[in-house]
Order: sequence, then C-alpha cells, then structure tokens
Amino acid sequence: MTPDVVKVNVLEDYKIQVLFENGELKVFEMMHYLDYPAFSDLRHGDLFKCAKVLNGTVVWTDSIDISPDTLYLKGQMLETVSCPLCSVEYSKS
Repeated sequence: MTPDVVKVNVLEDYKIQVLFENGELKVFEMMHYLDYPAFSDLRHGDLFKCAKVLNGTVVWTDSIDISPDTLYLKGQMLETVSCPLCSVEYSKS
C-alpha cells in the first residue's frame, strides 16, 4: 500500500517536494502533466504555488489533486528522513 503524503513544498519549474508518512522524501515533476486538461489550470497565475496536503495526497483546489500512488511511484527519491509527523523514526540513507 502506498504511504500517505504528510507534507508538500512547492519548488521551481513546476516541481513539488513530497514527504510521505514512511519518511521518504521525493521530488515530483509536474511539467508534462500540465498538458492534461485536469491539470492545465495550474499553469495560470500562482495556483501551482497553492499546493497543500489533504487526506493523504496533494491538492490545489476542490477539483485538482494528484494520486499519492503517482507521486510515490514516479517521484525521484531524495532521502529518508526522521519525520516528526510520522509514527516511526527513520534515519537518513
């Protein structure tokens, strides 16, 4: 089962940094997803910068979100961290 997202940070160039409940920290590139109608509004104004965590995934509006499975499986691993929001402590690898 895919771990839930517990924190998101918006980066430059339509990337987000995502911390999962298991302590894994990944970067996910959204650029090519913005060509899909479901995500195209994220190109306009500062909407992309409004990313937040809701119910274990990343959302921007009531109608724009992305699956935690996609974030986890296609995100680039940065490290495993000690996560104060997680129930278990993890060490950096």
